[in-house]
Amino acid sequence: MERGRRAGVPLGSEAQVSSRNAGRAVIQALQRDLASRLGEQRLQVDAPLAPLTTFRVGGPADLLVEPTSGDELTVILERAGALGVPVTMLGGGSNVLVADGGVRGLVVRPRGGRAVEMAPGQVRADAALTINGLVRWTIGHGLAGLEAWAGTPGTVGGGVYGNAHWGGHLISERIHSVWLWSAAASVVEIPASDMAFGYDASRLQTSGEVLIAARFVLDTGGDPETLRATARASLAYRKRTQPLDTPSAGCIFQNPLPEVAMPQGIPRSAGALVDRAGLKGARIGGAVVSPTHGNFIVNTGGATASDILALVSRCRAAVRAQFGVELLDEIVLLGDHDRTAIENYG
Repeated sequence: MERGRRAGVPLGSEAQVSSRNAGRAVIQALQRDLASRLGEQRLQVDAPLAPLTTFRVGGPADLLVEPTSGDELTVILERAGALGVPVTMLGGGSNVLVADGGVRGLVVRPRGGRAVEMAPGQVRADAALTINGLVRWTIGHGLAGLEAWAGTPGTVGGGVYGNAHWGGHLISERIHSVWLWSAAASVVEIPASDMAFGYDASRLQTSGEVLIAARFVLDTGGDPETLRATARASLAYRKRTQPLDTPSAGCIFQNPLPEVAMPQGIPRSAGALVDRAGLKGARIGGAVVSPTHGNFIVNTGGATASDILALVSRCRAAVRAQFGVELLDEIVLLGDHDRTAIENYG
């Protein structure tokens, strides 16, 4: 992911308006529209987002809605697009940094979600389903291929958006096709080969489309107890090597790609580069580079998004200066971040 990668692209060509132009009147019009369809109690105005993220930082959303089905999600996206309101998707809240000033427009946070076996070894999983929920479901049904992903934070939607990686594998390796919503075509199923999957990348990052569900291809005939043992081993490894007891977003930087020249004796690891640069334990405000893993920044209490951005910049600059390696973001920025922080970012 590129430095300062942003999310929250307006949906549809008619909706290409900046978040600053999405005034209260338009937000209120959308609120009334959705309330008539979903019920007033389903909508939250000036909704705090920090509790909905694993970093536990960031300001409020102008308007927040939590659809509980694909049909509801489609209606919400269509109505927001019709009124020209920018939409930001929020899944499990990992791998994102919400601005201190919050997020303008509508934040959509799908909830619930389920998995169903469409054919032997082919599982449709809703975007709202957590990756851990999908792992548990596949293990219980004797389907192998995702058990090592146990402990992965976030949802299927977020995992597909960023093409999550673990243990040298990309989640797209197990995806046959996806169902996407777009302003032009409503919901269509497209093959994984058309998703522009790459390391930490998919076409969702630039297209304005939204994932509704994904079809996974798994191996049948797995023994649930054997699969659970693999899942437990993966969880144990995460607990040994990651600061899971402190709020964080997960890995901050991508690991350097194969074509990037690495210093002799340093593994192709962003965490190793930050460690060798002497930045484990570095602090700005409440944000600290984890002493456990150099690619994690943790919120030790009271951290702001600006603190975190400043510490990310410090790490990037130190690695660049000492090793000539440019670290690229894995984290996604949501909302209107402080202008000074953005200008200094990277």
